[in-house]
Order: sequence, then C-alpha cells, then structure tokens
Amino acid sequence: MEMLTVIIPNYNGKNHLDGCLRSLRKQSFKNFSVTVVDNGSVDGSVEFLRKRFPEVHVIELPENTGFANAVNVGIKDADSRYVFLLNNDTMCDERAVERLIYIMERNKKLFSAQAKLLQMKEPHNIDDAGDLYCSLGWAFSPARDQDCHRFSVREAITAACAGAAIYRKECFDEVGYFDDVHFCYLEDIDIGYRARLKGYANVMEPGAIVYHAASASSGSRYNDFKVELTAGNNIYLIYKNMPVLQMLLNLPLIIAGLLIKHVFYSKRGLGKAHVKGLISGLKKIIQHSDRKVRFGKTELLNAFRLQIELWVNCARRALSI
Repeated sequence: MEMLTVIIPNYNGKNHLDGCLRSLRKQSFKNFSVTVVDNGSVDGSVEFLRKRFPEVHVIELPENTGFANAVNVGIKDADSRYVFLLNNDTMCDERAVERLIYIMERNKKLFSAQAKLLQMKEPHNIDDAGDLYCSLGWAFSPARDQDCHRFSVREAITAACAGAAIYRKECFDEVGYFDDVHFCYLEDIDIGYRARLKGYANVMEPGAIVYHAASASSGSRYNDFKVELTAGNNIYLIYKNMPVLQMLLNLPLIIAGLLIKHVFYSKRGLGKAHVKGLISGLKKIIQHSDRKVRFGKTELLNAFRLQIELWVNCARRALSI
C-alpha cells in the first residue's frame, strides 16, 4: 500500500494542470501517486495529461458531476493510507506533502490536516488557513487576506478546506464520504463537521504551503452560481448536522445570519441568487432527509462541545467585521 494518493478533480482546467503537477514532481516526499478525476472536460485536459504527465492516473467521467462526486470517485479508487485532495489551480511548496504526512502520522485522531493556502498572485496574502463554522450559520476563514506570516502556529479548525487537505482514508467508512448533493461548495465543511461529531479533529498545518489561484472554475469570489449553491448548501448542512434542539437553540442567530447575508448580496446585485439558493436548500432537505446524521450518545456529546465552539466562533467573526 502506498502512503498517499493525491487526488485532483478537474473541469476544463488544462491551463492550470501543468503548474500543479510540476510542483508535485518536485516534492521532497516521494511515496505517493497522483490521480486526476476529470469531470467531462472539453478543453483537451485528458489528452494533455496523457501526453505530458503519463505517470498520472486519469479517471474520466462523462459529464461534470461536481467536486464532491469527483473526489469520492478518486478516494474510492485509491489504495493508500491517506488521500490528499488538491485543486487543479494550485502549486505546492516542495515540502507541503511531507509536512502533511508528518502531522497525520503523529496524531491518530486527526481526520484531516489542511495546508496553509497563499494567494497565487499576491503570495504575501493568505487565501485560506483553516475554516471555522459559527452559530450564525456562517462558514468563514479568519485568515483570508491576512499577511502570510500570520497564522503560523498549527491550529484546530472546524473543517479543512478541501482545496489542499490530507485525509485519513480509513475514516471515510465511519464518517461517510463527501455529500454529492452539495455538488460543490461547503461539502468540505459538511464532512469536517461530521468527522467532529464522531470525535475526530481537523487542523491547519502552517508548515505545508500551497499557492492557490482561487475561483478558477466559478470565475470570481462572488457570482450567481456560487451564491446560489452556497446558500442552498448551507441550509442543507445545518439540517444534516445538528440535532433538532440545537437547531432551535441557534435559530435566532441563523435567521440573523441569513438576513445579514441577504443585505450583503443584494448590494452586489446577487439578492435573487441568494433567495433562489435558500429555496433550493429547502428542496434538498425534503429530497434528502435520509442523509441527516444519526445522533447517538457520541454524536450528541460532541454536538454539545461543538455548540460551545460555534458560539466562540460567532464572537470571533463579529469582532473581525
């Protein structure tokens, strides 16, 4: 069994693949293979890979099935202790893989460890150094756009950003795989939160540096496609991962969070996309109610612990606005 499989979901990302894969060839750690799961690209990505990177295992999907399904296909295909999920628009520092393996080997209760993502065009700025979730129903990265020298200590996080994160493969049998109902966006928060309910931990490893172009597939930080999907997925995520009493406890803050988000998006001409997303989220709850987490003693205890964290993160987010 190999130590690691790097899994790169790709959708029309030919222009990014060369830099990403060349950076993997330069890794100080060598005991890994690379799988690219292509989501029905029409830009010649598959032909490019087979010509320029013959060592890469390519899995072709007939159409764009979304990030969640693509990485699930790669994870299930992998025969390794760990899987490293990596966006196609990234470039890894030569010790990134080594550092992620090191921290996972040291702590057997870790479900995932995220690299410290720096902005490709402005590497002095952080793109993502770990994602938190709060009682407003918001997922956020407190490090985003901060100086690259900050967040230099390993930190516990709610969930890893799956754009550059290593996962313990055997844990997927217990936690479950990425939920393809999300298609893309917040599927990494969802699975990280589920892992926390099972008693696992997630961390950000600052010694693993990855550079990220950001929004290469969706086009920008805020757009109709992204706003609609994130709004719907967030409603679905809350339903899935919180017991009823916890949802009721957080309801006033969740409503406040929705109103604040709507005002924010409306000022950018995205109010309709936000409302459309919320409606789609309710539909997802109705259509996929069977995917709600089953809460036994372990999950309820960890839900209580997470609730404390949600309140703390809410205060942290409010202070940063």
